[in-house]
Amino acid sequence: MLNIIRTQRRGNSIGPTKTSKTNKTNILATAKTWLAISLLVSVTACANSPNSKALEESVAADPKLTETPLPVPVAPPATAVETSTTSKLPADFPTEIPLYPNAQLIEVGAPSDGQSKNVRLRWESTDPVNSVQNFYQTEFGRRNWQIVSRPTAEGQGSLVATRDKLRVTVSLSGTQKVGGSTEFAIDYSKEGPEIAASPQPNNSESSPSPTASPSPSNSEGTTPTPSASPKSEKVSQLDTKIPQQLQQYVADLAQLEALKVRSKSGANLETGNSLPEPNKIVTRREYARWLVAANNQIYASRQAKQIRLAVESSEPAFSDIPKTDPDFAAIQGLAEAGLIPSSLSGETKDMKFRPDAPLTRETMILWKVPLDTRQVLPTANIDGVKEKWGFQDASKIDSQASRAVLADFNNGDLANIRRVFGFTTLFQPKKSVTRAEAAASLWYFGVQDQGLSAKDALQAKSQPAQ
Repeated sequence: MLNIIRTQRRGNSIGPTKTSKTNKTNILATAKTWLAISLLVSVTACANSPNSKALEESVAADPKLTETPLPVPVAPPATAVETSTTSKLPADFPTEIPLYPNAQLIEVGAPSDGQSKNVRLRWESTDPVNSVQNFYQTEFGRRNWQIVSRPTAEGQGSLVATRDKLRVTVSLSGTQKVGGSTEFAIDYSKEGPEIAASPQPNNSESSPSPTASPSPSNSEGTTPTPSASPKSEKVSQLDTKIPQQLQQYVADLAQLEALKVRSKSGANLETGNSLPEPNKIVTRREYARWLVAANNQIYASRQAKQIRLAVESSEPAFSDIPKTDPDFAAIQGLAEAGLIPSSLSGETKDMKFRPDAPLTRETMILWKVPLDTRQVLPTANIDGVKEKWGFQDASKIDSQASRAVLADFNNGDLANIRRVFGFTTLFQPKKSVTRAEAAASLWYFGVQDQGLSAKDALQAKSQPAQ
């Protein structure tokens, strides 16, 4: 090979110049040919060597790639809420216990504590937890159950209520299951011993707060009890026309002698255990008189919270309530304390009180709420009242009264509106108030955890003097 190349170079050096390019091309072609032959010989030589097998396997395709790939796991679909009833109520289920309308009974059995006299019912609903809780709190109050304890604001604890010899515990789950369902349980016992009230979840400094049902628990130091006092349980002595939800309220106030009705002759009638004509429209004069009497009777031992009656030397705040008026001391006292709008407070230019005019709902709340909060009423507007209460007729409420209506909402189940009118989406601010409704508003004074009820006052009066 080398000899050939040398020969070609010598030939090129002595040959004509014009053939030099052709010779170079021939030399490159010859070199490439010999290089290809050498590479082929090398590959052929190593084909039978020990390393040839490893080389072949290193460049071969992975046989695993030809296998069928494993399936990707797929999450199972969410289980839908069972819409059919899977259990039936016991044959002797007490009809007094309210049943949540949008719930299915899924199990009937003994409760977790194993008490033989108790029955546990497990329910499931598509509604959120707070809807179920609000329903039972409202229904227990409306049906005159004695609410012993409530869940805390964080949802801890159970709603416990008693009525006669029946005790009911509503246990709510704080979380919803897959599919959006809520589970809750109702435990009830029909023949247990009389049950003492246990402390409320939200306590004052020394004792539990009262409830909105007519069995107050005392936050001022006396021991709460769900049973009615010997006097106030005599509801049969009242006019049977009193709505059932208001009977106990009226009975307690009547026992305190705070509901005195003036006769045509002008003399006060000691009403004792009854309220004459409870469904008659109450006048502004009567409510002012009862407001002062109820507040001072309930706070008989708290002089600092009593309303001072006006004296004869006071200058009348209203032109139609002279010093000679039989209710001058009470009405003038409310005006001088700034509890009702008058020329003294500068909240109205109207110099007349109109004592014999019907008391409206908005006026009742305007006069009563300041004695609950003992503070300046908050500012309010139509949207604020509508957002809190959901009243469709919020725009019809007087701007001054709307402040009291809004403040009343913050009192929770102890709100006057809830106690007197129950659940409603229409406030009807200009509607007249009956005597029984007016009495119900006066049953409790104060805010949550810091108030007293007429029942508390009766219990305090029945205790022997120390």
